[in-house]
Amino acid sequence: MAKAMPDQKSGDAATAAANPLEFHVYGPRNLSSISWKDLLSSSWKNANYRRMVIACFIQGAYLLELDRQEKRDERTGLAPQWWRPFKYKLAQVLVDERDGSIYGAVLEWDHQAALSDYIPFRPTRAPAAVVPLRGTLLRAPTFRRDVVDNLRFLAWDSLKGSVRFAGALAALRDAARRFGVGNVCVGGHSLGAGFALQVGKALAKERVFVECHVFNPPSVSLAMSLRGFVETAGELWGRARGWIPYVGSQPAADTSGGNTGHSESEARASLAQSGMGRWLPYLYINTNDYICCHYSDAAGGTATVAVDSGGGNGGGKAGVATMLVVSKGPSKFLAAHALEQWWADDVELQVALNHSKLIDRQLRSLYAAPPAALRARS
Repeated sequence: MAKAMPDQKSGDAATAAANPLEFHVYGPRNLSSISWKDLLSSSWKNANYRRMVIACFIQGAYLLELDRQEKRDERTGLAPQWWRPFKYKLAQVLVDERDGSIYGAVLEWDHQAALSDYIPFRPTRAPAAVVPLRGTLLRAPTFRRDVVDNLRFLAWDSLKGSVRFAGALAALRDAARRFGVGNVCVGGHSLGAGFALQVGKALAKERVFVECHVFNPPSVSLAMSLRGFVETAGELWGRARGWIPYVGSQPAADTSGGNTGHSESEARASLAQSGMGRWLPYLYINTNDYICCHYSDAAGGTATVAVDSGGGNGGGKAGVATMLVVSKGPSKFLAAHALEQWWADDVELQVALNHSKLIDRQLRSLYAAPPAALRARS
């Protein structure tokens, strides 16, 4: 939202009294608010605008919990500043029943606020509902449960056993049912990005394909490391077997006619045409952030990351996920992991590779054909 420029004396006094997390102080400086002009040319069509606004919504989810901890009410709370300029309202708060902390929210298009600015309906591509999920807050009231979920992911590469996973999944499923799948999106940062990614994947298995934006998602876990070790060992053993001569027997005949790889590709294409594999998340990665940097590890196999022309316009190939990597931005770890870089004006994004090992592994169950389908084509 573009900021008005008050006179210098009043501006200095206002800045001195303002909370550093207020939208006009900490938020984007050149992001326009929604107006009637968006009915003619919607800002939501622009991928950069979409990224910045969803990042603001996630910041609002962080501030909902901080408002609760610091006992700010609806009138003095900071969180609403981060969605009201875009004509959204708080419809539901997602609460962790273990400690009462707020880990996310459901934001819905605010028809009344929009009408007051002569906007009778939602601009094109503006979601009817957004589910933003916050990451870790290293404060006493939330430290324990946040760390428990971080350790859960570190150990098992999964967050499905968490109360927050069940709550976010139920909220997202309900929003998709009420507004339609194409009018809902989920977003998260850090630990919240891990939840958003896994909740989105869970719904995709139910053929509910919700738009998903994840910022700095965690990429390191013991389970994933062990799985990667087993896969690497299997590849090395397969290569070694090719050099071992057969003794006392002939190699088994290839009954597939040499078309196994081709038939698998055909099966995957057929499944994509029938609706499988349409859940394609947007990932935002800073390679200087060691928590998420492993998403940039390239690998062969299924193409699950789009090739973009640069600039973060979201023009990647259809049928693959989109991963945007910071090419010019924060380089120190804390800044590289911070959410604020994703609404900054000077960040430059590009897609640097065609295949991501982690995305390929995480989405494999969506892209892979069932064994019966492969046998039918072999």
